[in-house]
Amino acid sequence: MKYIITLLALLVFQISLYAHEGGHGNRKTWIIDNKPVQAEFLKYEEGKVFFLNDNHNLISYDLESLSSEQQKIILDKNAKVSSIHNKKETSNHYSYAFAGIGGILLILSIIFFYKQREKYHLAYGFIGIFLITITSCKKDDDVTVEPLPVVPANDISLMQSVFGSFSGVYTTSDNTYFYVASNGLPSHNRMVGITNWQQQVPIDHNYTGNNSWAIPLQPVLAENPLSTQTNLLKGALAIAANGIPIFNPLNNRGEDAKAIGELDQWGGHCGRADDYHYHLPPAHLQNTVGVGNPIAYAVDGFPVYGETTEQLDEYLGRFNDDGGYEYYTISEYPYFIAGMRGEVTLDPNTTAPENQVIPQATTQGVRPALEPLNGAVITDFQSTGTNAYSLTYTLNNQNYIINYNWDNNGLYTYEFVNPNGTTTENYQR
Repeated sequence: MKYIITLLALLVFQISLYAHEGGHGNRKTWIIDNKPVQAEFLKYEEGKVFFLNDNHNLISYDLESLSSEQQKIILDKNAKVSSIHNKKETSNHYSYAFAGIGGILLILSIIFFYKQREKYHLAYGFIGIFLITITSCKKDDDVTVEPLPVVPANDISLMQSVFGSFSGVYTTSDNTYFYVASNGLPSHNRMVGITNWQQQVPIDHNYTGNNSWAIPLQPVLAENPLSTQTNLLKGALAIAANGIPIFNPLNNRGEDAKAIGELDQWGGHCGRADDYHYHLPPAHLQNTVGVGNPIAYAVDGFPVYGETTEQLDEYLGRFNDDGGYEYYTISEYPYFIAGMRGEVTLDPNTTAPENQVIPQATTQGVRPALEPLNGAVITDFQSTGTNAYSLTYTLNNQNYIINYNWDNNGLYTYEFVNPNGTTTENYQR
């Protein structure tokens, strides 16, 4: 018995020696030295980040050469993998040691029972069998890194049908993106109902050619989805079926644009470049695209639908029966896309919370941005001819009118009618 106790003590000491500390990702676009690089992350080691490029060559860069957001992604990924590896290694060492104890107890039980024919020696064997059994079961419970599921590619024919529901919206595609072109003006009315106004009015914008909106054809689930409460307060989160961008429901100051009266009856308003865009998903487009079809596509490639009775996740989305991911709309903040579930590339020239996804179409304003006009309420907006509009607002119980138009040569004329007279301003694009 004394020998058994001594042997067990040595094995327990061995376990403590084994319990020591120890130390491959989806292909995506990385911003390295302010340039996009398509590569697959392999590992981070001693300040170097290792990738596999499209030619299956191993490449490495200093961590500092990546954008700050992607540095954080690399460090978080490395910490997660290291933690799981350490846990698994420690678990394996304990398992081997306990299995060794169990095996020795079983052997000693057989030897002593054979020599002395005393039944209590069988107890060592039962303990040994028990240790071996629980060790085997424990191996099945080891922590493993579960890869994110691969989601199906977008159905190009469905996308063509959705965006093709609106005249003036044109689409093309290549192997990577589905492109949406428009002039930035919706066919529905706009601006009416705004009570917090920055004196901007909607004009056309050339969202065509190389400045079209781009939607990934093959979405990829993100390991670290970006919260839209603390990110992406600049630029579009999605492109509506009528070719109008949908921005974050929060304005660039982090305020709920709807709650503070900045939006019209259709969930949109004009930006500082006189660019019309939504801050709410345009559920009113559902009748045009058809029930059950997306009303928009997010810039990570996933479709955006209207409201649903299905249970949604923390990002306001869910997986469908085909394994695809879909965003849905709710009637209160955050309204849609609480987090960007898919992988996106961030503009290295922007920082959170006013960062934005690239590629991103750009606006082409023609006049200086104006300041908020406190107390103004927009009461009417009408088309008065080809490329001609009239906006009416009230201020201090008096009516004010802005008549404006543009010609084929890019000359924009603004006429301001107020109780004290009329002034005109011209701008050339």
